[in-house]
Amino acid sequence: MAMLEIEGLNAWYGASHVLHGISLTVEPGEIVALVGRNGAGKTSTIRAVMGLMPKATGSVRFADTELLPLPAHARFGLGLAYVPEERRIVPGLTVRENLQLGLVASDGTIDERQAIDEIARSFPRLKERLDQQGVTMSGGEQQMLAIARAMIARPRMILLDEPSEGIMPILVEEMGVLFRRLRDEGTTLLLVEQNVEWALKLADRAVIIDQGEVVHRSSAAALLADKAIQERYCAV
Repeated sequence: MAMLEIEGLNAWYGASHVLHGISLTVEPGEIVALVGRNGAGKTSTIRAVMGLMPKATGSVRFADTELLPLPAHARFGLGLAYVPEERRIVPGLTVRENLQLGLVASDGTIDERQAIDEIARSFPRLKERLDQQGVTMSGGEQQMLAIARAMIARPRMILLDEPSEGIMPILVEEMGVLFRRLRDEGTTLLLVEQNVEWALKLADRAVIIDQGEVVHRSSAAALLADKAIQERYCAV
């Protein structure tokens, strides 16, 4: 059974019809890269999965539960986590307090101290800054915090929107190591990314969206080797 199965997904911003029959699957324990040009519909797709689009129709099933009738908070409670492109680190809260927000969906079933200790081991840069206000950190450190906040409740699947954007290369490489480890430990990842080469080297499979439609599916390795398809659908 697929971890995530999207069939015939349409979505709108007001009168603007931005997704046109999107269909894709993500299997348990794999990384799928969702790539394409800016404005192609990648972010809208994962926002629709999370219940953050004004209007969406079709079917989105997560672990055999239909998501579209559910509010966003209920989707988090099923074991879905989301790292938005804009990070949304809460001003006025420390790193520790931002991490605590990530535990809200766990309904008290996860020991907070143990969970934060685990995050500190995975993110040594955050361990040094647990009592620092999150918004005072560098952009790369804030991105790590956003990912850590998504991880802390031990979700079954994480949706990531442009995690490498504006990040120093050394942190991007650290992020790649982390994502591989998460996959190897059983967490499923759907990765929206503009850095196509990096995403394809990480992912197991790739899906290209163009003008709100799926136009290509293949193994990530096959797309990495197919420069003509990359040029046609992903080049700026």
